Amino acid sequence: MRFTRMFGTALLMLGLAAAPAAADSTPSASPSEDGGAPTEAGTSFRTAAEIDQGQTATANGSTGDFLYWSFPADGGQRPEVRATVKLPEAHTGETWQVDVYDGLRRRQACQYGSQTRTAAPGAGTVELACVMRTVRAWSEPWANDPLPGTYYVRLSAVGLGTADRGLPVDAEVRVDAKEIGGAAAVDGSLGEPLVPGVAVESANSAEEEEEDSAAAVLSAIEPEDGWSSGWWSDRWVWTGIGGVLAALAGIGGYRLTRGSGRPRHVPPGA
Repeated sequence: MRFTRMFGTALLMLGLAAAPAAADSTPSASPSEDGGAPTEAGTSFRTAAEIDQGQTATANGSTGDFLYWSFPADGGQRPEVRATVKLPEAHTGETWQVDVYDGLRRRQACQYGSQTRTAAPGAGTVELACVMRTVRAWSEPWANDPLPGTYYVRLSAVGLGTADRGLPVDAEVRVDAKEIGGAAAVDGSLGEPLVPGVAVESANSAEEEEEDSAAAVLSAIEPEDGWSSGWWSDRWVWTGIGGVLAALAGIGGYRLTRGSGRPRHVPPGA
């Protein structure tokens, strides 16, 4: 009974310790205030409007334009991009597409979601979605895995007819992310996140000019809590819990198999 009580108490304490880590790995990113959300979109990667996770950005444009936004995503997150396009009344049917690119401008595949949709003639809106793969803290150079850094959203109409070109449209884009946690953890991290912007420092002397030194200037856009180091995840918590439970199971098995240690009672006259 004493070992049973000790074992139950240990399980209760471990459960209380692991509860915060388990809670952190399930909810999506908390939405931020939309007061600072951009109301215009960029027309290229270099001019992409910066948005934070949880914000809803809006923009006005014309069919045939390419609309660009950028957002940060850190290791262990699974971003979800949603876009809504309000179409003009007089259109003959339009096909819209949302694409996501990473900091190296590599197109990232969507796990699921309606990345491309065609609106019927006269339809008022078309809704698109792209749920990306989980961002990894580290990857092989040859792989196309999503890595921590800046991501670009491109919204465009494809296969337009002549009659539909140049019609005014209104667009809304929102980015959210779900924290996957230790299930997506890897042993490694990037030296720096993949963010845009490189400035070359001018050298003061001829010797420094010959060295052609350059310093990276990181973008101002980043997660609310900053970029993670990539080594910590709730996987460490569950590994520790497993080790403690294994130790307790070993102690319990030893106590059950060794017996009480007292000599057996020998009846009189034996």
